[in-house]
Amino acid sequence: MYQSLVTRTIIILVSLLILVAIMLPILLKSLGLHPDFDSKIFKLDGRKALIIASSHNVLNLPGEVRGKQTGVASSELTVPYYEFMNSGMDVDLASIKGGEIPIDSETLYYFFRTSSDKKFQNDVEAMNKLRNSMIIENIDFTDYDLIFIAGGWGAAYDLGFSETLGTKISQAYYADKIIGAVCHGPLGLLKAKDKNGNLLIAGRNMTGVTDKQVKELGIEMTPLHPEIELRKAGVVFESKTKFRDIFANHIVVDQEQRFVTGQNQNAGHETAQKMMSILASGE
Repeated sequence: MYQSLVTRTIIILVSLLILVAIMLPILLKSLGLHPDFDSKIFKLDGRKALIIASSHNVLNLPGEVRGKQTGVASSELTVPYYEFMNSGMDVDLASIKGGEIPIDSETLYYFFRTSSDKKFQNDVEAMNKLRNSMIIENIDFTDYDLIFIAGGWGAAYDLGFSETLGTKISQAYYADKIIGAVCHGPLGLLKAKDKNGNLLIAGRNMTGVTDKQVKELGIEMTPLHPEIELRKAGVVFESKTKFRDIFANHIVVDQEQRFVTGQNQNAGHETAQKMMSILASGE
């Protein structure tokens, strides 16, 4: 009898675990994580998009060389990748140092990853681009119609410190290209200057991951935080909030319709869609 009770208890516990495993992604999505988006297909065959990512792969304190693995938040790269591809665009991947782009493994956990993440992992061409990304130093950004900067914790360590990236963004801006970024990605805009040497983003309406979300996730060790740095750069910072900001979502288009920014990992679809909409409307 005792053995039978133990067996029934184990069966019940296993069943509950299976139920939780099935329901958790559904629950998180209902709260706002990676919301479904009704994407439009634009006729942009032959147009080009460049997605830029961090090369940093360790979550560490200043001066440390060891730490938890990190990198790019997967969906912040894969979602815009397929948004652009689905509209006929040629899409290239680049990073600060070139070579393999590090993906934050935690963003690929079953309850967090998106359908775009799954598709990307099984896409031979896409994975080859990821493993052999171009170095930004060797790229003419003006060859592209859209420039998209992905985020993730790794971005806090290199995007905002890259003078090369800043110069390339400025060149793209003055060549009338459309520039987008999500989450920590807007840090890649910090070094961009206008023709008078002033910060290019000063006075513009933008968003990025909030201080509140950074604190809620307990990752405050990174050297740069988007909300703080964007405000310091003179950006008119906008955001939305929820009981946990990881479930919030907000997209901002600046007055010139040249910069499209998304608040966090939930913003990939809409940011990419808005960029393509602006591009298509100017044709």
